Amino acid sequence: MDLADASPAQRGRSPPGGRLRGDRGPRRGRAGRGLPRPLPSGEDVAIKLLHARFTGDPTARRRFMREAEVARQVAIFCTARVLDMGAYDDRPYIVSEYVRGASLEEVVRAEGPRTGGSLARLAVTTATALAAIHRAGIVHRDFKPGNVIIGPEGPVVIDFGLSRPAELTATSTGTVGTPAYMAPEQFSGDPGGPAADVFSWAGTIVYAATGHRAFHGDTLPALLHAVATRDPDLSGVPGALRPILARCLAKDPASRPPITTVLDTLTAATPPPSTPPPRPRSRRAHPRSRPRPHRPPRARSP
Repeated sequence: MDLADASPAQRGRSPPGGRLRGDRGPRRGRAGRGLPRPLPSGEDVAIKLLHARFTGDPTARRRFMREAEVARQVAIFCTARVLDMGAYDDRPYIVSEYVRGASLEEVVRAEGPRTGGSLARLAVTTATALAAIHRAGIVHRDFKPGNVIIGPEGPVVIDFGLSRPAELTATSTGTVGTPAYMAPEQFSGDPGGPAADVFSWAGTIVYAATGHRAFHGDTLPALLHAVATRDPDLSGVPGALRPILARCLAKDPASRPPITTVLDTLTAATPPPSTPPPRPRSRRAHPRSRPRPHRPPRARSP
């Protein structure tokens, strides 16, 4: 949601030291009134405000407030902690912990693909976060590089605006998400369950490892066709990651492993190469230590 169209007075009414973050980057708020609950002085926070044109849309308002409710159900180590929520001038807002850092998408664009231990840690930590989200009974539905913030203490997953309880996904309809990272079943109106998140996670890791998306298309129809019918482009992905990413990007959701299995695969210790045990060396007696053959005594002459 963009804060750009909020009035100057609204943008200035933030907690002392508060930080307003919208689609156009961070803005430093001035001390003043506006939030019903004061926050500790000097603490940086992220304030998300529903866009003015959606204020009269009940569905948009429910989805916006559900983001805060969902985020509060997820383990705090993998997402930004929600501090407050409410409405100001009939516009809902969410106040959350401000995580300093750029998105994974921005980091890859600026610094290039992740490699070696950096890529391995990213894969494990994001899979751990997604496992915690699923353990809370939540389906994210918009897992992508832009929703992974590379913070000073590690990656965190943000933007639960499209999330919903897993038990509701079977009866919900409507296509939502980011097409380049959506699972094929989501294009047919199926909102997708945890398996759709696994697909999106794998696409995110492909982008992190290569700088390109797993599926290509110059137009939206071409992109949707590629996601639905073509094999993923895993060129540039390290060999150790390819098998698990290929399984996660399967067209059939039933063929994708659960994220817990993915995590087990990523963290499995690599067994050392099997080598035959050394053969015991036979001990040979030293020539001087060999017993001398018995010789009868010589007869002495009288």
